[in-house]
Amino acid sequence: MAKVKQDDVLHRIREKYQTLSKGQKRLADYIQNHYEKAVYLTAARMGELVGVSESTVVRFAGELGYDGYPGMQRAMEETIRTRLTALQRMEVSSANIDDEHLVQSVLQGDILNIRETMTLVDDGAFQQAVETIMNAKRIYVLGVRSSAPLASYLGYYLNLFFGNVHLGLTNSISETFEQILKIGPEDCMIGISFPRYSKRTVKAMEYAKARGAAVVAVTDNDQSPIAANADTVLKAYSSMESFVDSLVGPMSLMNALIIAVTRQRQEEVQENLTALESIWKEYDVYEKTDEDTFGKLLS
Repeated sequence: MAKVKQDDVLHRIREKYQTLSKGQKRLADYIQNHYEKAVYLTAARMGELVGVSESTVVRFAGELGYDGYPGMQRAMEETIRTRLTALQRMEVSSANIDDEHLVQSVLQGDILNIRETMTLVDDGAFQQAVETIMNAKRIYVLGVRSSAPLASYLGYYLNLFFGNVHLGLTNSISETFEQILKIGPEDCMIGISFPRYSKRTVKAMEYAKARGAAVVAVTDNDQSPIAANADTVLKAYSSMESFVDSLVGPMSLMNALIIAVTRQRQEEVQENLTALESIWKEYDVYEKTDEDTFGKLLS
């Protein structure tokens, strides 16, 4: 028997199907045919739709090797994250967002994404990533498509404090390799990708690893294709409930990474910020505020 991938519900169903009871087979058929909807159903609701009891649904989860229905539900979500098309994700979001309280629904979902990210953070891996960045001769940051804003955000702040940051935002895979052509053993690459994963980022990280660079992956789980070539994996939760990717979890992780790195070089950061403030003022970078009023507020 082929080895079952531990987090792949559909694979487990195929492996176990012939040994399931009649009611469990109906559940298996429903999940295989409607996996994009099944993931959001309670055990009671799924049982109602399929025509079996809630206890049958719970036993079905145990038969597949999960510790109860919530465990199977989490695994279903991981299974379908890379399977849903943009259209399917839009259909799912339509069914799960309350139109009468749309803003509250979306913000509540983002709050949950940050909470999920907190459970995924590995302090050891995080500290290793910080040390990798601090020790690198050159820092390459790569993120494309929906991950491009994350890469831009991280690259922007790192570039304020380090003179060795290369941000990879390109339109083709050939341009990506042109930008990372000289990466080597003294350098590090930070690759960022969430479902649906970018092939360009995967290939670039393979190249960086082959060149001996230290590779940091920022993604959603250890089975992510960009994690395969990473020395360090930083995980953040990215919601799949909408065709618009929720980036609040990864963005919070980027914030923590930036703060951790700058705290390692506080004196240098303060010097850079002082110099930048002078430049911004001299070249009129920012809109001027009422300095007198602001000063009175501070006094």
